[in-house]
Amino acid sequence: MHTALTIAGSDSSGGAGVQADLKTMLANGVFGESVITALTAQNTMGVDAVMNVPADFIEAQMKAVFSDIFPDAVKIGMTSSVDTIEAIAAGLVKYKAKNIVLDPVMVATSGSRLLEENAANTLMEKLFPLADIITPNIPELEVISGRQIESTDDIIEASKAVYDKYGCPVLSKGGHFTDTACVCDYLWDGKQIITFETKRVDNPNSHGTGCTLSSAIASGLAKGQSLEQAVDNGKRYVTACLKAMLDLGHGSGPMNHGALFIQ
Repeated sequence: MHTALTIAGSDSSGGAGVQADLKTMLANGVFGESVITALTAQNTMGVDAVMNVPADFIEAQMKAVFSDIFPDAVKIGMTSSVDTIEAIAAGLVKYKAKNIVLDPVMVATSGSRLLEENAANTLMEKLFPLADIITPNIPELEVISGRQIESTDDIIEASKAVYDKYGCPVLSKGGHFTDTACVCDYLWDGKQIITFETKRVDNPNSHGTGCTLSSAIASGLAKGQSLEQAVDNGKRYVTACLKAMLDLGHGSGPMNHGALFIQ
């Protein structure tokens, strides 16, 4: 069985973070492992508290995983602090990790900050060059590229700028353009722009969509799919999860990760 590792924060409500990642990996036919970077007290309405895991314990978790069940792919989510990022980067290099999918988590769906302000540059400088793909949404892409994004052309130019600086393919997610009937994501792989279009699902419960997509992509790469195929299948899986119309909690609720789409 193929394996994938999630390096991310824990979501006590189960809709995002490590919990969503492991559900996604199972639904996409791979065995999931985890390195937890932070504990969060959160639900569908927001994040109440965050406790960072010490860097030396992150190192210990990575050693335990890579020395035994070596992952075929790695998904990185919430990194929270400079120490956390540096520990992750060192571990990825040390163990020669492959198929690295980085979701540059900065702010939760609820609007709560999940990355310390002084850690953004460290995230970009230390982890972006190691990634096989990064998956920013529009607000994250604006921060990463330093550009204001108001159109498709802006997305593409910003993606190219990020690739030129860090050398990592960029999947820019267009879901924040809410006045469109379709959701278009754009993958710049250094040679071409590949557009992935799906019909927008009228579902306000979108907690954990970014975590789910990046984990689905990692699952595809773990199974030997091309980057384009892994992204396409990942988007199809997220769409299926949204279409299941799960309605839990009082805020932006989670999706149904059991809406199976196994490639």
